[in-house]
Amino acid sequence: MARADLLLALVQSGAGGDDLAFRRAAEALIAEEENKKHGVLASQLTEALRRRRPGPSAPVTSLARDTAAQGLFHEQDPHRRLGGQVLSSHARHVVGQLIEEHHRRDLLRSHGIEPRHRVLLVGPPGGGKTSLAEVIATELAVPFLTVRYEGLIGSFLGETASRLEALFDAVRVRPCVLFFDEFDAVAKERGDTHETGEIKRVVSSLLLQVDRLPSHVIVIAATNHAELLDRAVWRRMQIRLELPLPTRAGKIEWLQAWSTRTGMHLGLSPRTIADRLGRLSFAELEEFALDVQRRSILSGPEPNEAAVVNDVLAEWSRRTQVSGG
Repeated sequence: MARADLLLALVQSGAGGDDLAFRRAAEALIAEEENKKHGVLASQLTEALRRRRPGPSAPVTSLARDTAAQGLFHEQDPHRRLGGQVLSSHARHVVGQLIEEHHRRDLLRSHGIEPRHRVLLVGPPGGGKTSLAEVIATELAVPFLTVRYEGLIGSFLGETASRLEALFDAVRVRPCVLFFDEFDAVAKERGDTHETGEIKRVVSSLLLQVDRLPSHVIVIAATNHAELLDRAVWRRMQIRLELPLPTRAGKIEWLQAWSTRTGMHLGLSPRTIADRLGRLSFAELEEFALDVQRRSILSGPEPNEAAVVNDVLAEWSRRTQVSGG
């Protein structure tokens, strides 16, 4: 049975003529039934909401998951856990708060408050932005949806804005994490004189859609170029986190955690490995660890762990020289 707070919000907003609040309460109710695997009821509620005559202030678009949204996002079951991430104390605290807010959303809603659900992650490539977005989905036990720009961005006037609307309509009735990587691709500063009017229309449409999303859809946007984002994007993001490249201590912590998690003995101390690897991202650190794991497996049942790690370190040193690092 639906939760009492959702039913109360639905009746109060309907009786009071608050169309936007009514729609959000209905969408939350549909998402709740989806989460309980009550697919038939969720579909019936979705269809009923779609057929409802909209009020003059807030038109209701189709909420059904139809073919219009196909190819606009990639869905996966998330697996990364918060305990496996190397984060600053501030970032870990903020992410923990976000997760708690959604786990205890009933208490918040009983006071008329929704959990935060708009997050901006800023940092260099390989700094862990995608991994952290997946972590949040894992900890909340919801699907992880990554926006596919090759399907979203069209070449004709108004096509991208139309696809954005289809994307948001498809996800708004289900609890999920919606992840925009390289967010500056669709959220560039509208004041830039070099940008076309079409890009400005896309940004305006995107911001409108984000504003209308219910809180059970957590939008996480990531960018390597924060300076390119429209100023209105910054205002809408309730959580803003910077994820820099790992420090020496961060690399040591990551290597220790990886060794414990996989049962792989590195043969050298994590401090020695971190110093010899030099400056690199978390993504590169993970690739290095996978290289070590591959070579250890192929070296037989009793590999010389120190020799394996030294060989991989030597290869990574040559790789850095070739790339000019």
